[in-house]
Parts: sequence; structure tokens; C-alpha cells
Amino acid sequence: MSFYLSRIRLARSPAAQALAPLLMPSGAGHRRSAAHNLLWSIFSDGPDRRRDFLWREEAEGQFLTLSARPPVQTDLFENHRVKDFAPALSPGDRLDVSLRANATRMKRGGARVDVVMDALRSLPTAARAEERMTLAQTEGAAWLARQGEKAGFRLIRATVEDYTVEVLPGHRGPRKGQPQFGILDLTGQIEVTDPAAFLAQLAEGFGRAKAFGCGLMLIRRAG
Repeated sequence: MSFYLSRIRLARSPAAQALAPLLMPSGAGHRRSAAHNLLWSIFSDGPDRRRDFLWREEAEGQFLTLSARPPVQTDLFENHRVKDFAPALSPGDRLDVSLRANATRMKRGGARVDVVMDALRSLPTAARAEERMTLAQTEGAAWLARQGEKAGFRLIRATVEDYTVEVLPGHRGPRKGQPQFGILDLTGQIEVTDPAAFLAQLAEGFGRAKAFGCGLMLIRRAG
């Protein structure tokens, strides 16, 4: 099956820029939700269409998408830069990767938890800020290694560049108990062990919160 990697950018026309505050609001969670809806406008072709694309925001109003269909061009965007995505991979190939992910796991009893949040909860409250990035590195790398066990790659190295927590859009009321999700920005290197399994998972995305710009792994051959 063919896939398409696209660079998409909001138009810089006066009309599009006038709508920018509505299309890309300032609050992080609301911004991600709005961006998903904005991109959905160029991929949805009917009421029964299910999302078949991954995306991430590269800069303000600039996105990368991986999709089963090319995006439709509209006046809200500059001309899309679209190319076929069909990497020829073999076992043993090494790839540099970049991934923005909501990394979760299942606990006993069936509860799904963010791997970093769960590790932080085991620490005294006063120690969490200091240990936050250390735990993000440990838990993020371990999570990515586990992904590789079922997705056709072996993790060689991984670095957590950032870890943020955002509130899910639509929450009203006190901060305590509000729905949140964590976002890991990881870079690293992997070795492909099963090209078919890896490419299949690459198209599906890694982790959760894909509607909010997570899950798209960018790859390039290691130098």
C-alpha cells in the first residue's frame, strides 16, 4: 500500500492570517485539537471516513503528515509538498529516528497509564521536579525498546529531548482530577529486524493520542 509524506503549511494570505487565531489557538491542548480538525479538513472526504493519517506540528502553522491518501489542496494552505513514502528496508539497516509520542502501558487490573507520570507518582512530591527528566529518559527509552520488540526493530540508543504534560481539551472545573496526557520528544537510532512489521507499525503510529499530533516516527538512514 502506498503512503504519502506531506509538508503542509498555513497560507500567508491576508484572509488565512486573519483566521489564524481561530485556526491555531494559543492554549496547548486546544491548539492540538484545533490543528487536528484543521488537517482533517484536507483528508476527510465523507462523513464515514476514519482518520488514516498521522501528523506532527513542526513550527507554528507548519505540519508533517503521513497518510494513506494525498491531502486535498485548499485556499487555507500553501501548496502542499507531497512525496511518495515507500522506504526500501532490509534487516540490519540502521535508521536515525525522531518521535513525538504519548507513551503508555497497561498496569495490572487493566488501567492504562502514562509511563513517566506513573514513575513520578512513586516519588515524594518534593522530589518530582528534580527527577522529572531523569525518569522521562529512563522510562521513555524503555518504552521505545518495548515498541521495537513487536514492531520489527531493535533500539540502539534513545534520548528524551523533552517531556511535557498537557490537559485534554474540553475540561472544565478544578485542576485536580483533570484529564492529562504526557508527550515525549525522543530522538535516537534503531536497527531494523523485520522490515514488513516495522513499516506496518510506522504507518499505524506509535503510542496513543494520535489525534493530538503524537505517533509519527520520522526516519532517515544513519550516516
